[in-house]
Amino acid sequence: MSVVRSDPVGWLVDHQSYINQWYRCCHHSPPDAHCHRYVFRAEYFDVEKPHIAEPGTPSQGSTASDRGLKGRKRKRKERELNQGEVEALEYHEKVSLAIQDGARKLVEHMEAQETGREGGSGQEMAVVLADSMLIELCSMAKHLSEETQQQVQVITDESEAVLELLGRLTENSTGRARLVRLMGHHYLLPPRCSFLLSDISRVQLLLGYKKYDVITLDPPWENKSVKRSKGYSHLFPWQIRQLPVPLLSAPGCLVVCWVTNRQKHLHFVKEELYPSWSVHVVAEWHWVKVTRHGDFVVPLDSIHKKPYEILVLGRYMGSSAQQGGEDVITGNVTVPDRKLIVSVPCRLHSHKPPLGEVLKGLTVPHPECLELFARNLQPGWTSWGNEVLRFQHLSYFQQLGPEQGEQSCCNSQTHQPFDPSLPQQPFVEQ
Repeated sequence: MSVVRSDPVGWLVDHQSYINQWYRCCHHSPPDAHCHRYVFRAEYFDVEKPHIAEPGTPSQGSTASDRGLKGRKRKRKERELNQGEVEALEYHEKVSLAIQDGARKLVEHMEAQETGREGGSGQEMAVVLADSMLIELCSMAKHLSEETQQQVQVITDESEAVLELLGRLTENSTGRARLVRLMGHHYLLPPRCSFLLSDISRVQLLLGYKKYDVITLDPPWENKSVKRSKGYSHLFPWQIRQLPVPLLSAPGCLVVCWVTNRQKHLHFVKEELYPSWSVHVVAEWHWVKVTRHGDFVVPLDSIHKKPYEILVLGRYMGSSAQQGGEDVITGNVTVPDRKLIVSVPCRLHSHKPPLGEVLKGLTVPHPECLELFARNLQPGWTSWGNEVLRFQHLSYFQQLGPEQGEQSCCNSQTHQPFDPSLPQQPFVEQ
């Protein structure tokens, strides 16, 4: 479970615990079977203090923060705000009070949740050399034959660990996590997941596989920092618009787009992108990032960064012929507006919190879910992107010591319908 507290204002989400429930590795050697549990390295969620200190530290009549704020005000007087900055300020003034009050309400008992949390290994953060390799491989995949790429590769209990994962729609059909290899690197796959490792030129391979009731996307938006970074690609608005979202959407599909705090991107999603996909905007939520002690990771009124990101929710309408009578289930469901998702963020760039549980009740029961531009996998979801396995690399995980008596894990051979919202005891075959 990812939701640890629910309230009319939103949800308190434990991203780290959600990841850690899926990965066990059992070595079958009865009667002395040993199970090794994998957890995401604790240091990636070790956010104890705000990245920028809140104003208010006393120091001989004035504070360093006060002096910093005054300095920033003087700088801002040197030039007028541009239109984008004016719109961003106006937007912040509209939402900041609700975010402040709602977040405070959700994190009131947050420190109690930290009691008993598993500690990290004490090791330094792993350096993953395969990160850029995935993007390079996707570029090479453009030269692979279409016939090979069209086949869906299904992982079963008997499947080998070495598989052709590049440019192939791959499905882990088992209720267990699996350990696989790609170009000499090891990756952990959660149970009942499917994925396509490709760039946007091969996204069409998803068509015909499934129709989805939930589609989330975190586009690589263009911004100044991206322009300065040689290793991080971005897409232009016209490229994002070409994604075949209508062809992937089931009637009444809920579409959720992550948006940066640039108003230009927010306007594009609401006024251009969603209308071009026949998606009607129904709500706007915020992901609020806090430390383990409930403080904003940056001051709420920070000039340069905000401790929140925007989610735009829309409902795929399609044509009346496409919808038929199936939209009765979802089309008449009201999506609540101005909800908050509060969590300790992962230190890794663009590692977003899970949304499956907070979207419950807004879609059909047991929905088919798709994440576009994914950088990690989720149980029960289909994921696509040119970095879709990035945070599944084994070096992001810590292997805990062997555990005795995990017979329920070792003997689990059932293949019952998988519900990622229910507690599971998956394991990895090696």
